[in-house]
Amino acid sequence: MARRPLHMRILRWLRNVGLAAVALVILLMAVGATYEALARHAVAKEFPPPGKLVDIGGRRLHLDCRGSGSPTVVFESGLDSIGSLSWASVHDSVAAVTRACAYDRAGIMWSDPKRTPQSAAAIADDLQAALRAAGEAGPLVLVGHSLGGPYIMTYTRKYPDQVAGLVFVDASHPDQLQRLAAVGVPPPPLPAVLKLVSALSWTGLVRLIPVEAPHHADERVQEIVRACASTSFDAALAEGYALPQSLAAGGELRDLGNRPLVVLTAMAPLPQAALRALNLSASTGRRFREVWKMLQDDEASWSTRSRHELFPEAGHYIQFDRPDAVIEAVTEVVNRVREDGRMLEGATPPLERPQ
Repeated sequence: MARRPLHMRILRWLRNVGLAAVALVILLMAVGATYEALARHAVAKEFPPPGKLVDIGGRRLHLDCRGSGSPTVVFESGLDSIGSLSWASVHDSVAAVTRACAYDRAGIMWSDPKRTPQSAAAIADDLQAALRAAGEAGPLVLVGHSLGGPYIMTYTRKYPDQVAGLVFVDASHPDQLQRLAAVGVPPPPLPAVLKLVSALSWTGLVRLIPVEAPHHADERVQEIVRACASTSFDAALAEGYALPQSLAAGGELRDLGNRPLVVLTAMAPLPQAALRALNLSASTGRRFREVWKMLQDDEASWSTRSRHELFPEAGHYIQFDRPDAVIEAVTEVVNRVREDGRMLEGATPPLERPQ
């Protein structure tokens, strides 16, 4: 029997190799998907939510409220995948003074994901729905870290009668992308490959990405963050893509009247890892800090009753580097609201409790 021509044998060999490669990919994806499903089941069993899951109309948000008293403090985390655990070092101490609630936005940590776009306005509506459904009454003191700053400003604009005071913890500024770009600091990169990783999160691919909680977070927080990173990745990425819109929404309100406001600003030099990630020189890193301080000074001007404190030794997560300062700032605003008395006496209607 005559042998096939060489080119046909090569084509057949390439076809077989291709089929084997496809079969291997399918096998790896099936194994990964099984592993991911088992891992998520194990994580849910080992790390149950510390608070309660509140139904806001077909979706549930994780709301962790502790302590008692008025006003109610609501913590809003920044653009990350650790959600309510951002406040693990300060939550209980504030709850010893008044009612204190941390929560997870849609798709983060223990909260259910959502299909619609996630931006500041939608986040404000979700939070308001969760507080109402849980029967958490105002007045509110909102505490926002990083992008949580524009989020709580958006909430204040949409629900002004509910907000009595605010605390900014190294909060983002509505104009930061333009102001920082002017001194050579580009926007945070969101590589297109992350969309592919997000789409394939069900295969366990996200678990190959190293995720760590902020420096100074305790070991338990680190453990939970690593375990839950896969389930939080998609939602955090969605918020990242909506960053310009969320900053713009936060900037629609820049006048808080006489609401008490404390602004806490991190001034430690940018770490080498951050400089490398953004491809910045040390001198550009110093210009970043100069512009950041000016932006924070501007935020402090948004209220006639504000205080601005700088922390030369603290990084972006002041609540982990200097939890005492955050606790002090929140307690200060709580006491100012109590002393003011106008909202506590009913001049401004609180959130309605569910019937």
